[in-house]
Amino acid sequence: MQKRDREATRARLLEAARLRFAREGYDATSVRDIAGDAGVDATLIFRYFGSKKQLFDQATTADSPADLLAGPPEELVARMVRTVVDHDWTAYGGEHPLVAMLRSSAHEDTRLRIREEVCHTYVDALRDLAEGEDTALRAELLSAWMVGIGILRSVVATPALSEARTSDLAPHIATVATALLGRPMSGNTD
Repeated sequence: MQKRDREATRARLLEAARLRFAREGYDATSVRDIAGDAGVDATLIFRYFGSKKQLFDQATTADSPADLLAGPPEELVARMVRTVVDHDWTAYGGEHPLVAMLRSSAHEDTRLRIREEVCHTYVDALRDLAEGEDTALRAELLSAWMVGIGILRSVVATPALSEARTSDLAPHIATVATALLGRPMSGNTD
């Protein structure tokens, strides 16, 4: 009998969990489903992760592309949208991990995690760029628009938005971002 490769098994479980949680959400996903997809016994989830919840937390945590918050401030919104449109989220079923968390938002701790991640990464960065009054509100409005773009592309799959490239969106991104942030913003990072 071969010795079990702990890291490979753990990686297969994480991969299976990412896909299941992204497609079905937390409640509709069972540890047996995940283990079956990974080709292992369900007890290994508890051995390697402690609980289904801890597996969910690890499976839905994704690092934003390294250059997202780096670079010229006037290109931040374009970089954020490029992350939604061009980044390869194959490991998460083709969708940003936020979508998996949104599918699981019936749980208070998941809602708090979404709020924490969205507010302290994206909204705060946009608020810091905004000029004038109501900067927090305008940053949240712009964030809501970008989350909506992601949902319409990946979950709803609206035809025009699903087929649009970043370059197609660039002029519209610049117009909306400039209006909401009160300062010139670029829609293109090329």
